[in-house]
This record gives sequence, structure tokens and C-alpha cells, in this order.
Amino acid sequence: MLKDNLIMLRSIHGYSQEELAEKIGISRQAYSKWESGATIPDIEKCQKLAQVYGISIDSLVKTETVDGLGTIPPAPKGKHIWGSVTINERGQLVIPKAARDCFGLTGGQRLIVLSEDGEGIALVPADVFEDRIKTVVESSTVNADK
Repeated sequence: MLKDNLIMLRSIHGYSQEELAEKIGISRQAYSKWESGATIPDIEKCQKLAQVYGISIDSLVKTETVDGLGTIPPAPKGKHIWGSVTINERGQLVIPKAARDCFGLTGGQRLIVLSEDGEGIALVPADVFEDRIKTVVESSTVNADK
């Protein structure tokens, strides 16, 4: 769990154990023990690690797995990996409960489907999308009048 995340995050960010230990104010040997699982950091050190990596403490200590990929690194703050879904024969999919709960999605709610070529699909609640479009249109109208 924690040790796996520490190894992945350090590797992704390109830090040596010594560089990271210096950033959080400990010895390289102490940090090495965290990655080996021999010891674990206290909460203050977890907070410093989370700040260095731009993630939450919860993400630091929790391990996420995705079917077909195995263990994946923690997502940055404000970003989520909800897991995988399978599109059924009718083209339908089920949004994971944790994602529905996080965004307050309920049955019958309208969503706007957005994408970027080759990058994937995003779902945005229709009311949020429509409010943003309205703001952009109003802003462009005001700027055009000037």
C-alpha cells in the first residue's frame, strides 16, 4: 500500500531517495525504510509527502488497482480514477457509485458527453455545462459591444 505508492510516486517524479528525504527533512536511510515497509512515516511526514506530490494524505496511503493494469499511482488532488466500466450491447454503462456520490449524480439526471479526439470521454452535468456556456456567451457579447 503505502510503500508501493512511495516507490511509484518517487519514480514518476524522478526523485532519488536522497532528494526526497531532503525535501521532507529526514535521512535517506529513514526514507528507504518506508519504501521497504520496515517502518511507516508519522502523520506530519505523510502530510509533507502529500504536499511534495500534490496529492491528498488519503491518496498517499490508499492503493488503487485497475483491471488489466494492476496497482496505479495516486491521482493528483482534485483528480480521480474511479475504475473501469464496460459498455453493454446497447451502448450503456454504469457510472461507479463512488463517482455518482462524489458528484451527486442521480437517476434521470442529464449529462453532457464531451471528448477530445483520441483522448477519451468526459461527462458533465447538463446544468453545469449550460451555465458555463451561458457565461461564455454573455462575456463575448459584452466584449463585442466594447
